[in-house]
Amino acid sequence: MSGQTSSAASQTGAATTDQPPLHYSDALILRILSEVKTIAMVGASAKEIRPSYFVLKYLLAKGFSVIPVNPGLAGKEILGQTVYPDLTSIPGPIDMVDIFRSAEAVPGIVTEALALAPLPKVIWMQLTVRQDEAAAKAQAAGITVIMDRCPKIEYGRLSREIGWNGVNSRVLSSKKPKLGKGYQSFGLNPARRD
Repeated sequence: MSGQTSSAASQTGAATTDQPPLHYSDALILRILSEVKTIAMVGASAKEIRPSYFVLKYLLAKGFSVIPVNPGLAGKEILGQTVYPDLTSIPGPIDMVDIFRSAEAVPGIVTEALALAPLPKVIWMQLTVRQDEAAAKAQAAGITVIMDRCPKIEYGRLSREIGWNGVNSRVLSSKKPKLGKGYQSFGLNPARRD
């Protein structure tokens, strides 16, 4: 994920023409979402209309342990989960840090994640968030980095709960996917993929 990043892109997180495109294989995303159990969500919001809220709710429904991180809400609860002020306040190991903050905040969050013992396995930056320098620092420490992706969208796509038709394609469908007999929801089990 290394490469040149313009200062404007570093500050806004927006992709620019001088940045190489980000490509992550389905196998990598599937492996991450299958192996990760505990996710620290930095920038979690208690507001039901915020993307971080419904991503947190979705990931909890899929069986992940999601720990909200927001200094302004520390000690309170979001969806029954205690909110922590920062990563270092979380008791126990974290598998993945999901960043719902702007690109300007990412270097500090990565530095905080690198102070954890054990280190998280994954640092995931949400849609529109890209910070190549911080990503390179995390990767140098052996952490897998995903940028400009949403785990909710990727889980839904790989489990076939949603398809790319409708994700940034201007084509939306309210048609629910047909579930096989005995399935309550799709999962990420590769053995069940058709």
